[in-house]
Amino acid sequence: MTAAALGAYVVFEDEAGFSMTPSVARTWSRRGHTPVVRVRGRSWRRFSIAALCCYKPGETSRLIYRPYRHRKHPGQERKSFAWTDYRDLIVRAHLQLGAPIVLIWDNLNTHRTAGMRQYAVEHDWLTIVQLPSYAPDLNPVESVWSLLRRGPLANVAFTDHEHLERVLRRGLRRIQRHPELIDGCLASTGFSLTHSPTTPRTDQ
Repeated sequence: MTAAALGAYVVFEDEAGFSMTPSVARTWSRRGHTPVVRVRGRSWRRFSIAALCCYKPGETSRLIYRPYRHRKHPGQERKSFAWTDYRDLIVRAHLQLGAPIVLIWDNLNTHRTAGMRQYAVEHDWLTIVQLPSYAPDLNPVESVWSLLRRGPLANVAFTDHEHLERVLRRGLRRIQRHPELIDGCLASTGFSLTHSPTTPRTDQ
């Protein structure tokens, strides 16, 4: 396996958008009373999160993310991550992990820009693998979004965009503190990582 040969982390990437419209999830109420979440109407306020689930046998699984706040005035800035934003997130992960990275992500146009491809060619610590088209079930980061929407974001009537941002960051920090949740996200894909039989393992 490429990652084992390089001593690299296997890193899955995905991005998702979150708005002030609450995620509706199962809840409870008094018998005969349908629970209602009251909101103030549609809002332009929206956040995007690009996240990395990082795995290496023998190491604690990690979640690293980068937020992007969408502004109200169109035309003043991009409405989504640029390839340089993804590059900066990957560089940050490389520095935090202290190891090469085998990056696995989907076929989003921004992922396949000339600048991103050239950056990978020029840096031997980065290997990029494209997921098949329409294969979200193969990406453990999708389960991170599910944990957020079924947990801290569920049935919340956000008062303003700062409230949304606080809840998002709190939910992501909770996942970061529980590597078993990140491991569970990988297990949900059916993938597993094991030590290569040709790579010696040193137990301390």
